[in-house]
Amino acid sequence: MNSNKKIILITGGARSGKSSFAEKYVSEIGKKIAYIATAIPFDDGMKNRIKRHRESRPSEWTTFEMYRDIYKHIQKIAKKHDTVLLDCMTIMITNLMFDNSNIDWDKVDWEEVDDIENDIKEQIVLLIDEVKKAEINMIIVTNELGMGIVPESRLSRIFRDIAGRMNQLIAGKADEVYFIVTGIPVKIK
Repeated sequence: MNSNKKIILITGGARSGKSSFAEKYVSEIGKKIAYIATAIPFDDGMKNRIKRHRESRPSEWTTFEMYRDIYKHIQKIAKKHDTVLLDCMTIMITNLMFDNSNIDWDKVDWEEVDDIENDIKEQIVLLIDEVKKAEINMIIVTNELGMGIVPESRLSRIFRDIAGRMNQLIAGKADEVYFIVTGIPVKIK
């Protein structure tokens, strides 16, 4: 990987200012920016969030809406862009989990949970590998989910555990990691 190109992970709690910091940071390091939006507008609340995010982005950024097999598009994106902002990994993980919509999460066996997690892990590893090959900057936004109480529902605990392990994986491969607290970035790697 070109030493000038970085993978940067930005994490923090809900509404901590992660996306705002990421958008500012990406504008400082990139000239031709691709924005990968992983959200699916499934209800009015999510539609409003997506609308607000769209309005906050510069119009010259190219937006791609996807959450599965992003790695297959990185080389094509890299031909016209030098920096990619993926917002957000947590929603990508959620969408990948619910690709398996026929699962009863209260009764699913642990082997199937492991298979789902391995699929998500493969998506992330392939994405990071392609970003490194493409020699572009990538900023990944994700939520820190492990600082609260243990969730009551089994689905929530499964999700928290998978997301936490994926965040650790990305942080381990990232060149820089920032934790955002009430809008204030703290560099932790």
